[in-house]
Amino acid sequence: MNIAIMGSGYVGLVTGTCLAELGNHVICADNDEKKVDLLNAGGVPIYEPGLEEIIKRNRAQGRLEFSSDLASAVKRASVIFICVGTPPRPDGSADLTAIEKVSRIIAEGMDSYKLIVEKSTVPVETGEWVKKTIIAFNKKGVDFDVASNPEFLREGSAIEDFMDPDRVVIGVESERAEKLLKEMYKPLDTTIIVTNIRGAEIIKHASNSFLATKISFINALSNICEKAGADIDAVAAGIGLDRRINTHFLKAGIGFGGSCFPKDLKAFIHISEKLGYPFTLLKEVERINETQKDIAVKKINDMLWNLREKVIAVWGLSFKPNTDDIRSAPAIDIIKRLMSEGAVIKAFDPAAMPKVREELGDKIIYCRDAYEAAESSDCVAVMTEWNEFKEVDWEKIKKIVRQPVVLDGRNLYDPDKLRKMGFKYTGMGKN
Repeated sequence: MNIAIMGSGYVGLVTGTCLAELGNHVICADNDEKKVDLLNAGGVPIYEPGLEEIIKRNRAQGRLEFSSDLASAVKRASVIFICVGTPPRPDGSADLTAIEKVSRIIAEGMDSYKLIVEKSTVPVETGEWVKKTIIAFNKKGVDFDVASNPEFLREGSAIEDFMDPDRVVIGVESERAEKLLKEMYKPLDTTIIVTNIRGAEIIKHASNSFLATKISFINALSNICEKAGADIDAVAAGIGLDRRINTHFLKAGIGFGGSCFPKDLKAFIHISEKLGYPFTLLKEVERINETQKDIAVKKINDMLWNLREKVIAVWGLSFKPNTDDIRSAPAIDIIKRLMSEGAVIKAFDPAAMPKVREELGDKIIYCRDAYEAAESSDCVAVMTEWNEFKEVDWEKIKKIVRQPVVLDGRNLYDPDKLRKMGFKYTGMGKN
């Protein structure tokens, strides 16, 4: 099958590469010529485990190419995926400008039947606007279908999520579109959920909002555990073993971030209000998530008496491990709040430091590893659960810090063990 991917960001690049891996011929098109040049030169603009190898393999076998000529990509494809960004506006709604522009390019370039598939995360009713836009600019009257096929890729494990998904959701209006998408995903051993376009659009926002709700629930519960003298990890295990609840996303910490949960939560709140239903539960989920960052800063302040001129070693900057994505990363917000109180930040992250430097410049000190960050620090603050932070030598850390103080923002360590070694330790929901 000949496929065009409109937009070669995180979702588009992973989707296009994996579809090529399934045996299709894929053109990943993007109007960012620097990104296209980088990809054609063998580079990869994002950090995602396993992606570079799959790109190289499929390029070598002639199934994957990159282009800045969107109109040509449209003509050469029978199925076109829209994978452009939908950033949040100040009111929380999604900015669909890029969706509209790409829809117009597709309409003007079509010369044979096309199946146009929403892959970007979009509010309900977007499919109808895509269809209206294509009708308006489809001067040749070429036959087409619009469908929705939301992505459920987790950064850090996106290849696995695409190739071995929990489910594939397709929203369609015709048997022809349904048949094409089912054929495309036939190599994957998974359940295919077929609904209308609006249903598929809602499934995406509802999924991310529900997972965000689980995270905020366990974080709120962690604060209750601290006050009651209970351990959140034991409580989470106790409720998570109930099969109706399960243990996924029941890990207390400093809150969620990334390109999906915060943005999709705001968008779903806005969508619901626009439809006449105030989804106040999600507003509280959002509030709890912000509060966790304030709680983390207060914990550090309480252990150090005050923050002015204190040196804080921050371990982890990305919003989760195995990615360099710092969008809405709790670590970045916490760093900014610490600096506003006069703290000095020494930071290390295995992948995200180049992107942090773009945002924060030289306002913080960038270190080569966790030990350099910890040297002469007043507090080690663990913000992201990278595997290498789980294996640090705490005896060595004890010798190089100025004060043996630890904020375990992801509950990676045994409190009793660190306290016996002489560390002042606090986690999230632990005593």
